[in-house]
Amino acid sequence: MIPSRFLGSLAAAGFLVASHGAAPAQARVDVFTGATIHTMAGEVIENGTLVVSDGEILDIGDDVLLPRAADVQVHELEGAVIIPGLVDTHSHLGGPWAADGSEPIQPECRSLDAINVRDAGFQKAQAGGITTANIMPGSGHLLSGQTLYVKLRDAGKVEDILIVEDGVVAGGVKMANGTNSQKDAPFPGTRGKSAALVREAFVAAQDYQKKIEAADGDASKLPPRDLGMETLVDILEQRRVVHHHTHRHDDVLTVLRLQEEFGFRVVLHHVSEAWKIADEIAAAGAPCSIILLDSPGGKHEAVDLDWKNGAMLEEAGASVSIHTDDPITDSRLFLRAAAFAVRAGMSREAALAAVTSEAAKQLDLDHRIGTLEEGKDADFVILSGDPFAVRTRVLETWVEGEKVFDLDDQKDRLWAEGGYRASQPQAFTWCCHGDLEAK
Repeated sequence: MIPSRFLGSLAAAGFLVASHGAAPAQARVDVFTGATIHTMAGEVIENGTLVVSDGEILDIGDDVLLPRAADVQVHELEGAVIIPGLVDTHSHLGGPWAADGSEPIQPECRSLDAINVRDAGFQKAQAGGITTANIMPGSGHLLSGQTLYVKLRDAGKVEDILIVEDGVVAGGVKMANGTNSQKDAPFPGTRGKSAALVREAFVAAQDYQKKIEAADGDASKLPPRDLGMETLVDILEQRRVVHHHTHRHDDVLTVLRLQEEFGFRVVLHHVSEAWKIADEIAAAGAPCSIILLDSPGGKHEAVDLDWKNGAMLEEAGASVSIHTDDPITDSRLFLRAAAFAVRAGMSREAALAAVTSEAAKQLDLDHRIGTLEEGKDADFVILSGDPFAVRTRVLETWVEGEKVFDLDDQKDRLWAEGGYRASQPQAFTWCCHGDLEAK
């Protein structure tokens, strides 16, 4: 563990106050100094300083002039490491169920309407250093609905965690193939029928798209509103990214054929057999969001999952992120998954990028998150040591300049380390004997 941390006044810390990068007069300024900083936007900064205020990064470097402000808090972090907030490209936090058993393609369903933000998984994810997540519905459908990009702020309702871009709630669309979506009718029973149903859906969406274009703004000529078709048109016009569950190499190639045919953007998720076709994936320009498990298994089509996926995709030149698929992999162990990729031959730089900067790109959020740079969101994690060392602990997690996890806080430590009631969102009390926590 690092030496004791403290909060102090700017004067007590002996810093020079300058007008450079002046913060709003009433805004609190937090200064984090003395740490090794992995910005993911350039060289590692030894004995660096990070200055944040009003949810954004004001300045970062090894020679920083501090802003004038009435309320400045200095965080001395000698021996610690700061990295960007971790970005999980595939999670099921809050247990969202979107599509139901009525049909295999249901693009109108939204994760937004099915997330329990008071689920304990959110606190566990904060304890793991995750600050942004792509929350997905399940993979039991060819298209199971719209995903949701969220910030892991402390929240009481789903609106508190939304990422809104230009007035639009950010998110993609979840699709799947392989055995997950093969069931009794009306679901497909074979891989060939699965692809055929997807083609039919996109052809219908192209027809809907043409009718809207032909109306040329005349409301009387517009086709009846169809929420599912609207979402498919968003995909065709590349306003939404397809996050595609796929494992076997032949299933992956089917997705790439569909992408080429209809021109949508896709991120390939899981891709257990990516190592078999890494060159083809890279040539198609398809980013991959991979998973690494302690004990592979669970379905026959994932039997050839290999830790070398990340290394081989990196060598081929493909974009690689890593995800938890929480609860498949516990969000608290996210950095360990990246460490597994390094052990299997992926470079340290690419592995850390896979849970920060590269992951942000795959969610179209790299203009805000994924790196520590002036003007970006103040999402970062303070670690006790090297990001991939087995004994390194997440000490603090900050989202938009607010601390959402602190290992020194007894309640937060319970989320990080488990134990009695660690997964229960509400404490049990006895009417006549007081709260058990006091016992």
